[in-house]
Amino acid sequence: MSFRRIDVDQYDEERFGEEELLAEYDSGRDPREVAAAVQSRNVDVRNLLQRGNSTGALAKALEDPPYGRNHDAAKVQNTQTVMEVLNQFRAAEIATAINSLDAAQREVLMKYLYAGLAKPEQFNSTLLLNWHKEVRGVEGIYRFECAREILSGLGWDYWPKYS
Repeated sequence: MSFRRIDVDQYDEERFGEEELLAEYDSGRDPREVAAAVQSRNVDVRNLLQRGNSTGALAKALEDPPYGRNHDAAKVQNTQTVMEVLNQFRAAEIATAINSLDAAQREVLMKYLYAGLAKPEQFNSTLLLNWHKEVRGVEGIYRFECAREILSGLGWDYWPKYS
């Protein structure tokens, strides 16, 4: 066996696992309750989109994201909802939509943008990069890199998890 293939971290007794890292951010909510809330929000977002209120749909989609462990299905569903809303905006409308959001919503939006960029086969990276550019122009990148809430583990422990 090559020494380059040995995972030296496996021998570290003080190493934290994903479960220990995520335990700090556990919401304590029942996964069924979270899934029901995400499903209800998804219906509300679709209704807003059908009425032509894309900005309201974006704000609603970013409301109360599912943080913590054991909420993987809800995270995936909420991410899909956010991405569907982002696809409804034309390039000229992005800046206006971002300015209508408060700082906390922009922070959550940036997390979803990174989650989408991590899955280029599922989501339109060009669109997400356009959104990223506009959000970064309003908030700056440092705010998002220092975020403490965990949506889940996509390599970094900030973004929604996909199976």
